[in-house]
Amino acid sequence: MSLIMHAGSHNKNVFKTLIAAEYVGVEIKMAENFQMGVSNKTPEFIKMNPIGKVPVLETPDGPIFESNAIARYVASLKPESSLLGSSLIEYGQIEQWIDFSTLELDANLRGWAMPRVGYSPYIKPAEENYISAVKRGLGALNTHLASRTFLVGDSVTLADIIMTCNLAFKFKVVLTKSFTSEFPHFERYFWTMVNQPKFSKIIGEIKQTETVPPIPSAKKPEAKPKSEPKNEAKKEKASKPKPEPEAAPEEEEAPKPKAKNPLDLLPPSPMVLDDWKRLYSNTKTNFREVAIKGFWDMYDPEGYSLWFCNYKYNDENTVSFVTMNKVGGFLQRMDLARKYAFGKMLIIGNEPPFKVKGLWLFRGTEIPKFVMDECYDMELYEWTKVDLSDEAQKERVNQMIEDFEPFEGEALLDAKCFK
Repeated sequence: MSLIMHAGSHNKNVFKTLIAAEYVGVEIKMAENFQMGVSNKTPEFIKMNPIGKVPVLETPDGPIFESNAIARYVASLKPESSLLGSSLIEYGQIEQWIDFSTLELDANLRGWAMPRVGYSPYIKPAEENYISAVKRGLGALNTHLASRTFLVGDSVTLADIIMTCNLAFKFKVVLTKSFTSEFPHFERYFWTMVNQPKFSKIIGEIKQTETVPPIPSAKKPEAKPKSEPKNEAKKEKASKPKPEPEAAPEEEEAPKPKAKNPLDLLPPSPMVLDDWKRLYSNTKTNFREVAIKGFWDMYDPEGYSLWFCNYKYNDENTVSFVTMNKVGGFLQRMDLARKYAFGKMLIIGNEPPFKVKGLWLFRGTEIPKFVMDECYDMELYEWTKVDLSDEAQKERVNQMIEDFEPFEGEALLDAKCFK
């Protein structure tokens, strides 16, 4: 079956369908050379959707538009899938949460976010109403999720997919940590979803914003002075005393230059970290021969160091999503080291307790002090420097970089990359 998606690839409404396709095992091709504002104005596109909106899914039986309808169609292509529930009541509840996500959350979050990023006029009372509605919606969702991992049933459904896609962009723009911390069950749910392998493959990494964007400034046109009768103007001018010259404004103290990170002061290294990250990301086949070999060709033991880490409290890792969230949170808090580090974190085992082990590449010959000081997760792990003279340890590095399975005799529950 040939399915072609007409839309830009970086669109949360497209993500809904692409994630559903991952779960049902259906391939969806993106229309080649799609250009928003051009491709969707052509007569061919208008025949598929008379109002020219995206996305549109082209199927052998005809086109479908409206993102939720497209996602439902794809989810139904595999009837034995649980995406649409296993009973009529579950199907009804899935539809309920899809509507809730669209009407109660997405609509109000868009109303809040769009003026902040300059897509519509900012009106303070309107924003206050949107924020109030978002809090009401998140409060209801938080209560529902207090004893649940998923919105409906015991596995991912289309409701989870659509809910997560509607929220992901807003986490990057307006849903700050200080705002979402009021809803801990909702937070746990969101990070569980975006860290599911089939979600993260499509959505990518989500970095929660620290601040809400400032209100875009709107310059008011300067009012032209009213013209005065010539005689009146002359009298006014003659009667006014000459103004005293204004005192020169005090010079502001020049901002102090930002202190350089000590790692920036190290001698230059022939290894360029971004080159390695690019090679890692772009290698899709022959990983050992291309990426692993490239890594060791680049590696500079005088400018960088490799470290194994092992979580100290693996016996506590009894719930899979909690363990994955724990690792996801660690990687988020490591963002301060992104310029100086590359990491792989493995969650190991089919049954609890799950083991968490990692491999990290750091600039410098020791773990950077600012990382140890500022990322509290570091003390939760045992850190061991890789002995490059030991071939067994080098092979372990290779296996961790490529997500080799079975790893040390066990299956991988998940593998996460920091790059």
